[in-house]
Amino acid sequence: MSKHIHLVSFLINSPINHTVLSWAQPGDNRLDALGDIALWQDLARTLERGRFDGLFFADTPGVFDRYRDSHEDAVRYGVCWPCMDPVVLLSALAAATTHLGLAATMSTSSYQPWTIVRQLGTIDYLSGGRVGWNIVTGHLRGEHRALGLQQLDHDRRYDRADEYMEVCRKLWNSVQPGAIVADRAAGIYADPDKVEFIDHRGEFFSCQTVSPVPPSPQGHPVLFQAGSSGRGQQFAVSHADVVFSIQPNVAGMKRFSANLAEAAQAAGKRTPGISFGIQPIVGGTEEEARRKLADLVEALPIDACLARLSGTMGVDFAGMDLDQPLAEIETQASQGLMKAFANIAGDKPLTLREVAVRWGLAVGKPQIVGTPEQVADEMERIWRETGCYGYNVTPTVMASSVTDFVDQVVPILQRNGVYRTEYEGTTFRENLGL
Repeated sequence: MSKHIHLVSFLINSPINHTVLSWAQPGDNRLDALGDIALWQDLARTLERGRFDGLFFADTPGVFDRYRDSHEDAVRYGVCWPCMDPVVLLSALAAATTHLGLAATMSTSSYQPWTIVRQLGTIDYLSGGRVGWNIVTGHLRGEHRALGLQQLDHDRRYDRADEYMEVCRKLWNSVQPGAIVADRAAGIYADPDKVEFIDHRGEFFSCQTVSPVPPSPQGHPVLFQAGSSGRGQQFAVSHADVVFSIQPNVAGMKRFSANLAEAAQAAGKRTPGISFGIQPIVGGTEEEARRKLADLVEALPIDACLARLSGTMGVDFAGMDLDQPLAEIETQASQGLMKAFANIAGDKPLTLREVAVRWGLAVGKPQIVGTPEQVADEMERIWRETGCYGYNVTPTVMASSVTDFVDQVVPILQRNGVYRTEYEGTTFRENLGL
Protein backbone atom coordinates (compact mmCIF):
# COMPACT_ATOMS: atom_id res chain seq x y z
CA MET A 1 0.00 0.00 0.00
CA SER A 2 1.23 3.51 -0.80
CA LYS A 3 2.11 6.02 1.93
CA HIS A 4 -1.01 7.99 1.06
CA ILE A 5 -3.81 7.83 -1.48
CA HIS A 6 -2.73 8.95 -4.96
CA LEU A 7 -5.34 10.60 -7.19
CA VAL A 8 -5.39 11.07 -10.95
CA SER A 9 -8.29 12.75 -12.75
CA PHE A 10 -9.57 10.47 -15.53
CA LEU A 11 -10.70 12.50 -18.55
CA ILE A 12 -11.44 12.33 -22.28
CA ASN A 13 -11.12 15.25 -24.72
CA SER A 14 -14.61 14.72 -26.11
CA PRO A 15 -18.22 15.73 -25.31
CA ILE A 16 -18.17 13.27 -22.40
CA ASN A 17 -15.69 11.86 -19.95
CA HIS A 18 -17.12 8.46 -19.06
CA THR A 19 -20.83 9.25 -18.66
CA VAL A 20 -22.92 9.08 -21.82
CA LEU A 21 -24.95 12.24 -22.49
CA SER A 22 -23.33 14.12 -19.58
CA TRP A 23 -22.83 17.00 -22.04
CA ALA A 24 -26.63 17.47 -21.99
CA GLN A 25 -26.86 17.74 -18.18
CA PRO A 26 -27.73 21.21 -16.80
CA GLY A 27 -24.58 23.22 -16.12
CA ASP A 28 -22.15 20.90 -17.92
CA ASN A 29 -19.45 22.86 -19.80
CA ARG A 30 -17.85 20.16 -21.93
CA LEU A 31 -19.17 21.37 -25.27
CA ASP A 32 -17.74 24.82 -24.53
CA ALA A 33 -14.45 23.30 -23.35
CA LEU A 34 -13.93 21.52 -26.68
CA GLY A 35 -13.30 24.95 -28.21
CA ASP A 36 -11.94 26.87 -25.22
CA ILE A 37 -8.49 26.10 -23.80
CA ALA A 38 -9.16 28.42 -20.85
CA LEU A 39 -11.83 26.07 -19.47
CA TRP A 40 -9.41 23.14 -19.54
CA GLN A 41 -6.77 25.30 -17.86
CA ASP A 42 -9.26 26.24 -15.14
CA LEU A 43 -9.95 22.53 -14.57
CA ALA A 44 -6.22 21.76 -14.35
CA ARG A 45 -5.72 24.52 -11.78
CA THR A 46 -8.61 23.14 -9.72
CA LEU A 47 -7.00 19.69 -9.73
CA GLU A 48 -3.67 21.19 -8.74
CA ARG A 49 -5.38 23.05 -5.90
CA GLY A 50 -6.70 19.65 -4.84
CA ARG A 51 -3.11 18.29 -4.91
CA PHE A 52 -3.97 15.63 -7.51
CA ASP A 53 -0.94 13.74 -8.80
CA GLY A 54 -2.10 14.42 -12.30
CA LEU A 55 -4.76 14.30 -14.94
CA PHE A 56 -4.95 11.53 -17.44
CA PHE A 57 -6.66 11.49 -20.82
CA ALA A 58 -8.09 8.29 -22.20
CA ASP A 59 -8.48 8.32 -25.97
CA THR A 60 -10.77 6.89 -28.62
CA PRO A 61 -9.01 7.30 -31.97
CA GLY A 62 -11.33 6.53 -34.83
CA VAL A 63 -14.94 6.08 -33.75
CA PHE A 64 -17.03 3.44 -31.97
CA ASP A 65 -18.41 1.55 -34.98
CA ARG A 66 -19.13 -1.99 -33.78
CA TYR A 67 -22.74 -1.57 -32.67
CA ARG A 68 -25.04 -2.29 -35.63
CA ASP A 69 -21.77 -2.24 -37.62
CA SER A 70 -22.21 1.53 -37.78
CA HIS A 71 -20.84 4.81 -36.41
CA GLU A 72 -24.29 6.40 -36.29
CA ASP A 73 -25.21 5.93 -32.61
CA ALA A 74 -21.80 7.11 -31.40
CA VAL A 75 -22.13 10.24 -33.55
CA ARG A 76 -25.82 10.80 -32.74
CA TYR A 77 -25.27 10.81 -28.97
CA GLY A 78 -21.74 12.23 -28.82
CA VAL A 79 -20.27 9.00 -27.42
CA CYS A 80 -16.61 10.01 -27.45
CA TRP A 81 -17.15 11.72 -30.79
CA PRO A 82 -15.65 14.02 -31.70
CA CYS A 83 -12.56 12.81 -29.85
CA MET A 84 -9.96 15.56 -29.93
CA ASP A 85 -6.24 14.88 -29.64
CA PRO A 86 -5.32 14.89 -25.93
CA VAL A 87 -1.57 15.30 -26.52
CA VAL A 88 -2.05 18.68 -28.18
CA LEU A 89 -3.94 19.83 -25.08
CA LEU A 90 -1.18 18.84 -22.65
CA SER A 91 1.06 21.76 -23.61
CA ALA A 92 -1.67 24.28 -22.75
CA LEU A 93 -2.26 22.60 -19.40
CA ALA A 94 1.46 22.51 -18.65
CA ALA A 95 1.54 26.28 -19.12
CA ALA A 96 -1.29 26.75 -16.59
CA THR A 97 0.15 24.57 -13.80
CA THR A 98 3.43 23.99 -11.98
CA HIS A 99 3.12 20.59 -10.26
CA LEU A 100 0.25 18.70 -11.86
CA GLY A 101 1.23 15.61 -13.82
CA LEU A 102 -0.07 15.41 -17.39
CA ALA A 103 -0.70 12.03 -19.01
CA ALA A 104 -2.26 10.91 -22.27
CA THR A 105 -3.10 7.66 -23.98
CA MET A 106 -1.18 7.00 -27.17
CA SER A 107 -1.68 3.75 -29.04
CA THR A 108 1.18 1.62 -30.26
CA SER A 109 -0.98 0.87 -33.29
CA SER A 110 -1.36 4.53 -34.31
CA TYR A 111 2.15 5.89 -33.81
CA GLN A 112 5.73 4.89 -34.46
CA PRO A 113 8.00 4.68 -31.38
CA TRP A 114 10.10 7.66 -32.54
CA THR A 115 6.96 9.81 -32.87
CA ILE A 116 5.77 9.09 -29.33
CA VAL A 117 9.24 9.66 -27.87
CA ARG A 118 9.41 12.98 -29.71
CA GLN A 119 5.90 14.27 -28.94
CA LEU A 120 5.71 13.30 -25.28
CA GLY A 121 9.39 14.00 -24.72
CA THR A 122 8.99 17.56 -25.99
CA ILE A 123 6.20 18.30 -23.50
CA ASP A 124 8.03 16.43 -20.74
CA TYR A 125 11.12 18.58 -21.27
CA LEU A 126 9.12 21.82 -21.54
CA SER A 127 7.18 21.07 -18.34
CA GLY A 128 10.19 20.11 -16.25
CA GLY A 129 9.33 16.41 -16.14
CA ARG A 130 5.56 16.28 -15.63
CA VAL A 131 4.37 13.99 -18.43
CA GLY A 132 3.08 10.43 -18.45
CA TRP A 133 2.15 7.98 -21.20
CA ASN A 134 -0.66 5.44 -20.95
CA ILE A 135 0.50 2.63 -23.23
CA VAL A 136 -2.31 0.86 -25.11
CA THR A 137 -1.94 -1.63 -27.93
CA GLY A 138 -5.00 -0.33 -29.76
CA HIS A 139 -7.97 -2.71 -29.60
CA LEU A 140 -10.57 -0.47 -31.28
CA ARG A 141 -11.61 -1.48 -34.77
CA GLY A 142 -12.37 2.16 -35.59
CA GLU A 143 -8.76 3.14 -34.98
CA HIS A 144 -7.43 0.54 -37.40
CA ARG A 145 -10.04 1.34 -40.05
CA ALA A 146 -9.29 5.05 -39.80
CA LEU A 147 -5.59 4.46 -40.43
CA GLY A 148 -5.96 1.67 -42.95
CA LEU A 149 -4.20 -0.81 -40.67
CA GLN A 150 -4.66 -4.54 -40.33
CA GLN A 151 -5.72 -5.40 -36.77
CA LEU A 152 -3.57 -8.04 -35.12
CA ASP A 153 -5.12 -10.50 -32.70
CA HIS A 154 -5.00 -9.80 -28.98
CA ASP A 155 -1.77 -11.52 -27.92
CA ARG A 156 0.06 -10.63 -31.12
CA ARG A 157 -0.57 -6.93 -30.43
CA TYR A 158 1.26 -7.35 -27.14
CA ASP A 159 4.17 -9.14 -28.86
CA ARG A 160 4.49 -6.13 -31.14
CA ALA A 161 4.16 -3.74 -28.20
CA ASP A 162 7.04 -5.45 -26.37
CA GLU A 163 9.33 -4.65 -29.27
CA TYR A 164 7.82 -1.17 -29.47
CA MET A 165 8.92 -0.48 -25.89
CA GLU A 166 12.38 -1.86 -26.65
CA VAL A 167 12.77 0.82 -29.32
CA CYS A 168 11.44 3.55 -27.03
CA ARG A 169 13.90 2.62 -24.29
CA LYS A 170 16.78 2.65 -26.72
CA LEU A 171 15.79 6.17 -27.77
CA TRP A 172 15.31 7.35 -24.18
CA ASN A 173 18.72 5.94 -23.20
CA SER A 174 20.62 7.20 -26.23
CA VAL A 175 21.38 10.59 -24.63
CA GLN A 176 23.81 9.92 -21.79
CA PRO A 177 24.33 12.13 -18.71
CA GLY A 178 26.53 15.11 -19.52
CA ALA A 179 25.81 14.93 -23.24
CA ILE A 180 24.41 18.47 -23.35
CA VAL A 181 27.31 20.89 -22.73
CA ALA A 182 25.83 24.08 -24.27
CA ASP A 183 29.26 25.77 -24.39
CA ARG A 184 28.57 29.17 -25.95
CA ALA A 185 32.21 30.19 -26.04
CA ALA A 186 33.30 27.05 -27.88
CA GLY A 187 30.13 26.85 -29.95
CA ILE A 188 29.53 23.25 -28.86
CA TYR A 189 26.00 22.23 -27.98
CA ALA A 190 26.42 18.51 -27.29
CA ASP A 191 29.10 15.85 -27.07
CA PRO A 192 28.40 13.35 -29.88
CA ASP A 193 30.33 10.66 -28.01
CA LYS A 194 27.56 10.74 -25.41
CA VAL A 195 24.69 10.61 -27.90
CA GLU A 196 24.33 7.03 -29.12
CA PHE A 197 23.10 6.23 -32.62
CA ILE A 198 20.70 3.32 -32.29
CA ASP A 199 20.32 0.71 -35.00
CA HIS A 200 17.23 -1.36 -34.32
CA ARG A 201 16.12 -3.94 -36.88
CA GLY A 202 13.45 -6.21 -35.46
CA GLU A 203 10.40 -8.23 -36.43
CA PHE A 204 8.03 -5.26 -36.34
CA PHE A 205 10.19 -2.12 -36.29
CA SER A 206 13.26 -0.64 -37.87
CA CYS A 207 14.75 2.52 -36.38
CA GLN A 208 18.16 4.03 -37.10
CA THR A 209 18.63 7.39 -35.40
CA VAL A 210 19.32 9.17 -32.11
CA SER A 211 16.76 10.45 -29.63
CA PRO A 212 14.96 13.51 -31.03
CA VAL A 213 14.74 15.16 -27.58
CA PRO A 214 16.97 15.45 -24.51
CA PRO A 215 15.85 13.74 -21.30
CA SER A 216 13.69 15.71 -18.88
CA PRO A 217 14.45 15.93 -15.13
CA GLN A 218 12.49 12.69 -14.63
CA GLY A 219 14.38 10.92 -17.43
CA HIS A 220 11.40 9.93 -19.55
CA PRO A 221 7.60 10.05 -19.16
CA VAL A 222 5.99 8.02 -16.39
CA LEU A 223 4.60 4.83 -17.93
CA PHE A 224 1.02 3.75 -17.27
CA GLN A 225 -0.70 0.66 -18.61
CA ALA A 226 -4.14 -0.90 -18.29
CA GLY A 227 -3.86 -4.51 -19.44
CA SER A 228 -6.30 -6.79 -17.60
CA SER A 229 -5.87 -10.07 -19.47
CA GLY A 230 -3.10 -12.51 -18.62
CA ARG A 231 -1.02 -11.34 -21.56
CA GLY A 232 -1.79 -7.72 -20.74
CA GLN A 233 -0.55 -8.20 -17.18
CA GLN A 234 2.67 -9.76 -18.46
CA PHE A 235 3.21 -6.62 -20.51
CA ALA A 236 2.31 -4.36 -17.57
CA VAL A 237 4.80 -5.85 -15.12
CA SER A 238 7.54 -5.59 -17.76
CA HIS A 239 6.99 -1.95 -18.66
CA ALA A 240 4.62 0.02 -16.42
CA ASP A 241 5.33 2.23 -13.43
CA VAL A 242 1.62 2.30 -12.53
CA VAL A 243 -1.23 0.06 -13.74
CA PHE A 244 -4.75 1.41 -14.23
CA SER A 245 -7.57 -1.05 -13.71
CA ILE A 246 -11.35 -0.97 -13.97
CA GLN A 247 -12.95 -3.49 -11.62
CA PRO A 248 -16.65 -3.56 -10.67
CA ASN A 249 -16.20 -4.12 -6.93
CA VAL A 250 -13.71 -4.72 -4.12
CA ALA A 251 -13.65 -8.47 -4.78
CA GLY A 252 -12.59 -7.78 -8.37
CA MET A 253 -9.96 -5.30 -7.18
CA LYS A 254 -8.46 -7.87 -4.81
CA ARG A 255 -8.48 -10.56 -7.47
CA PHE A 256 -6.79 -8.26 -9.98
CA SER A 257 -4.14 -7.24 -7.43
CA ALA A 258 -3.36 -10.88 -6.62
CA ASN A 259 -3.12 -11.80 -10.30
CA LEU A 260 -0.80 -8.88 -11.04
CA ALA A 261 1.45 -9.75 -8.10
CA GLU A 262 1.60 -13.34 -9.34
CA ALA A 263 2.50 -12.19 -12.87
CA ALA A 264 5.23 -9.93 -11.46
CA GLN A 265 6.68 -12.73 -9.36
CA ALA A 266 6.69 -15.08 -12.33
CA ALA A 267 8.55 -12.49 -14.40
CA GLY A 268 10.99 -11.63 -11.62
CA LYS A 269 9.72 -8.02 -11.59
CA ARG A 270 8.41 -5.69 -8.90
CA THR A 271 4.64 -5.31 -8.79
CA PRO A 272 3.62 -1.91 -10.19
CA GLY A 273 1.32 0.32 -8.15
CA ILE A 274 -2.35 -0.15 -9.03
CA SER A 275 -4.78 2.73 -9.51
CA PHE A 276 -8.43 1.67 -9.60
CA GLY A 277 -11.09 3.62 -11.47
CA ILE A 278 -13.91 5.14 -9.41
CA GLN A 279 -16.71 7.65 -10.01
CA PRO A 280 -17.54 9.71 -6.89
CA ILE A 281 -20.97 11.35 -6.79
CA VAL A 282 -21.12 13.87 -3.96
CA GLY A 283 -24.20 15.50 -2.44
CA GLY A 284 -25.02 17.60 0.59
CA THR A 285 -26.97 14.58 1.83
CA GLU A 286 -26.92 10.94 0.78
CA GLU A 287 -30.38 11.42 -0.71
CA GLU A 288 -29.15 14.31 -2.85
CA ALA A 289 -26.18 12.29 -4.08
CA ARG A 290 -28.40 9.33 -4.99
CA ARG A 291 -30.78 11.66 -6.82
CA LYS A 292 -27.82 12.92 -8.88
CA LEU A 293 -26.95 9.33 -9.79
CA ALA A 294 -30.57 8.52 -10.67
CA ASP A 295 -30.76 11.57 -12.94
CA LEU A 296 -27.65 10.44 -14.81
CA VAL A 297 -28.97 6.88 -15.24
CA GLU A 298 -32.40 8.07 -16.36
CA ALA A 299 -30.84 10.14 -19.15
CA LEU A 300 -28.87 7.22 -20.65
CA PRO A 301 -30.08 6.11 -24.12
CA ILE A 302 -29.62 2.35 -24.28
CA ASP A 303 -28.36 2.50 -27.88
CA ALA A 304 -25.65 4.95 -26.85
CA CYS A 305 -24.61 2.65 -24.00
CA LEU A 306 -24.50 -0.35 -26.34
CA ALA A 307 -22.49 1.61 -28.91
CA ARG A 308 -19.84 2.24 -26.30
CA LEU A 309 -19.92 -1.27 -24.87
CA SER A 310 -19.73 -2.86 -28.33
CA GLY A 311 -16.77 -0.70 -29.31
CA THR A 312 -14.78 -1.56 -26.19
CA MET A 313 -15.60 -5.25 -26.08
CA GLY A 314 -15.21 -5.77 -29.81
CA VAL A 315 -18.65 -7.42 -30.06
CA ASP A 316 -21.74 -6.16 -31.87
CA PHE A 317 -24.46 -6.53 -29.23
CA ALA A 318 -27.23 -5.44 -31.61
CA GLY A 319 -30.15 -7.87 -31.66
CA MET A 320 -29.09 -9.72 -28.52
CA ASP A 321 -31.53 -10.25 -25.66
CA LEU A 322 -30.85 -7.37 -23.25
CA ASP A 323 -32.27 -9.20 -20.25
CA GLN A 324 -30.24 -12.40 -20.47
CA PRO A 325 -26.94 -12.79 -18.56
CA LEU A 326 -23.91 -11.62 -20.48
CA ALA A 327 -22.15 -14.85 -21.42
CA GLU A 328 -18.43 -15.31 -21.83
CA ILE A 329 -17.93 -14.19 -25.42
CA GLU A 330 -14.66 -14.69 -27.23
CA THR A 331 -13.27 -11.31 -28.28
CA GLN A 332 -10.06 -9.98 -29.75
CA ALA A 333 -10.66 -6.61 -28.10
CA SER A 334 -10.59 -6.06 -24.33
CA GLN A 335 -10.60 -9.60 -22.99
CA GLY A 336 -9.85 -8.68 -19.38
CA LEU A 337 -12.79 -6.29 -19.20
CA MET A 338 -15.15 -8.81 -20.74
CA LYS A 339 -14.25 -11.40 -18.11
CA ALA A 340 -14.53 -8.88 -15.27
CA PHE A 341 -18.07 -7.87 -16.15
CA ALA A 342 -19.62 -10.98 -17.68
CA ASN A 343 -19.85 -12.63 -14.28
CA ILE A 344 -18.99 -10.66 -11.16
CA ALA A 345 -17.64 -12.96 -8.43
CA GLY A 346 -20.00 -13.25 -5.50
CA ASP A 347 -22.97 -11.74 -7.35
CA LYS A 348 -25.49 -13.08 -9.81
CA PRO A 349 -24.36 -12.67 -13.44
CA LEU A 350 -25.27 -9.28 -14.87
CA THR A 351 -27.60 -9.02 -17.83
CA LEU A 352 -26.50 -7.32 -21.02
CA ARG A 353 -28.79 -4.37 -20.18
CA GLU A 354 -27.22 -3.98 -16.72
CA VAL A 355 -23.71 -4.10 -18.11
CA ALA A 356 -24.59 -1.63 -20.87
CA VAL A 357 -26.01 0.85 -18.33
CA ARG A 358 -22.92 0.49 -16.14
CA TRP A 359 -20.79 1.07 -19.21
CA GLY A 360 -22.75 4.11 -20.27
CA LEU A 361 -22.56 5.54 -16.78
CA ALA A 362 -18.89 5.03 -15.97
CA VAL A 363 -17.37 2.38 -18.28
CA GLY A 364 -17.87 -0.13 -15.48
CA LYS A 365 -16.17 1.84 -12.72
CA PRO A 366 -17.95 1.61 -9.36
CA GLN A 367 -19.74 4.70 -8.07
CA ILE A 368 -19.02 5.99 -4.58
CA VAL A 369 -22.20 7.88 -3.73
CA GLY A 370 -22.96 9.99 -0.68
CA THR A 371 -21.98 12.95 1.42
CA PRO A 372 -18.37 14.18 1.34
CA GLU A 373 -17.70 12.26 4.56
CA GLN A 374 -19.21 9.05 3.19
CA VAL A 375 -17.23 9.30 -0.05
CA ALA A 376 -13.95 9.99 1.78
CA ASP A 377 -14.52 7.15 4.24
CA GLU A 378 -15.33 4.66 1.47
CA MET A 379 -12.27 5.68 -0.53
CA GLU A 380 -10.08 5.15 2.53
CA ARG A 381 -11.73 1.80 3.27
CA ILE A 382 -11.15 0.48 -0.26
CA TRP A 383 -7.57 1.79 -0.27
CA ARG A 384 -6.77 -0.01 2.97
CA GLU A 385 -8.64 -3.20 2.08
CA THR A 386 -7.14 -3.62 -1.40
CA GLY A 387 -3.69 -2.13 -0.75
CA CYS A 388 -4.01 -0.14 -3.98
CA TYR A 389 -1.89 2.87 -4.89
CA GLY A 390 -4.87 5.14 -5.37
CA TYR A 391 -7.61 6.03 -7.82
CA ASN A 392 -8.42 7.23 -11.29
CA VAL A 393 -11.27 9.59 -10.47
CA THR A 394 -13.71 10.21 -13.31
CA PRO A 395 -16.14 13.14 -13.05
CA THR A 396 -19.74 13.28 -14.19
CA VAL A 397 -21.00 16.82 -14.82
CA MET A 398 -18.13 19.15 -15.75
CA ALA A 399 -16.66 21.01 -14.06
CA SER A 400 -18.90 21.08 -10.97
CA SER A 401 -18.30 17.44 -10.00
CA VAL A 402 -14.54 18.08 -9.97
CA THR A 403 -14.90 21.26 -7.94
CA ASP A 404 -17.24 19.55 -5.46
CA PHE A 405 -14.74 16.72 -4.95
CA VAL A 406 -11.75 19.05 -4.52
CA ASP A 407 -13.53 21.46 -2.17
CA GLN A 408 -15.51 18.93 -0.12
CA VAL A 409 -13.87 15.49 -0.20
CA VAL A 410 -10.16 16.33 -0.44
CA PRO A 411 -10.10 18.32 2.87
CA ILE A 412 -11.58 15.31 4.70
CA LEU A 413 -8.97 12.95 3.23
CA GLN A 414 -6.27 15.43 4.27
CA ARG A 415 -7.71 15.78 7.77
CA ASN A 416 -7.76 11.99 8.09
CA GLY A 417 -4.05 11.89 7.23
CA VAL A 418 -4.41 9.72 4.11
CA TYR A 419 -3.81 12.40 1.47
CA ARG A 420 -1.06 14.95 0.89
CA THR A 421 -1.37 18.60 1.84
CA GLU A 422 1.59 19.66 -0.32
CA TYR A 423 3.37 18.21 -3.33
CA GLU A 424 6.49 16.21 -2.52
CA GLY A 425 8.46 17.19 -5.62
CA THR A 426 8.39 18.93 -8.97
CA THR A 427 8.24 15.97 -11.36
CA PHE A 428 5.37 13.57 -11.98
CA ARG A 429 7.61 10.66 -10.97
CA GLU A 430 8.53 12.31 -7.65
CA ASN A 431 4.95 13.14 -6.72
CA LEU A 432 3.84 9.61 -7.54
CA GLY A 433 6.53 8.33 -5.17
CA LEU A 434 8.34 6.46 -7.95
